[in-house]
Amino acid sequence: MLEQLPRPTIFAHRGASASAPENTIAAFELAIRQNADAIELDAKLCGDGNVVVFHDDTLDRTTDGVGSIKDLPLEALKELDAGSFFDEAFHGERIPTLSEVFEAVGQKTFINVELKNYSSLTDALPDRAAELVKKHAVSHRVLFSSFNPIALRRAKKLLPEVPVGLLTLPGYASKWIVSALGRWIPCQALHPPIKDASQHLIEQHHRRGYRVHVFVVNHPQEISCLYRWGVDGVFTSDPLLARRAIESEAAREASMT
Repeated sequence: MLEQLPRPTIFAHRGASASAPENTIAAFELAIRQNADAIELDAKLCGDGNVVVFHDDTLDRTTDGVGSIKDLPLEALKELDAGSFFDEAFHGERIPTLSEVFEAVGQKTFINVELKNYSSLTDALPDRAAELVKKHAVSHRVLFSSFNPIALRRAKKLLPEVPVGLLTLPGYASKWIVSALGRWIPCQALHPPIKDASQHLIEQHHRRGYRVHVFVVNHPQEISCLYRWGVDGVFTSDPLLARRAIESEAAREASMT
């Protein structure tokens, strides 16, 4: 599945979040219109066990609500405005469930689902997410990623055909962690932060058989540099900017041959 994605793959980080409210249907649909190759989203459990698409642990930054998302049922979350924080033009945009995202765009694009159960490492999030992937028949269009190796191992056991990508923390120690976890989790991709990205790191991971998807990259110069280093994918809030940078580098490369 990952092999069928273009290189470098443009993942719209929380959707086209430079131009629409993050992690909303509006942002995901805009990313498709902006010609992103894939979208990235954050999945977590709310108070009644539904899988919702939301980044923060608390509601106040991106909605008109307050409190912890894990304490509220879906019915209460659906009453909140998740668009006006970005722009009044998006007033009334709601927090989507993962099921709603699959319904809206699951057959239109590839989706990186970040399993974001970092405060409850062994909860049922991987199980619920896997159930929804099966229900919507999108196993060929999904990549699970996480900083949580327990969640990734569980997801891989439930859906062996779905690739997984380990998100890595910045710093030298992360290299040792990746090496150890790579033997425990059959990862297909590694997702390092931009501050750790280098040609040496990318080549090293390639030799070990991993794809490398770097997050979060919103500067054309960084995208151009990653392209020259052979990166497999970039997570960006601005798919249009990334596309221009990649096309410019590809044209420059072609002119030199």
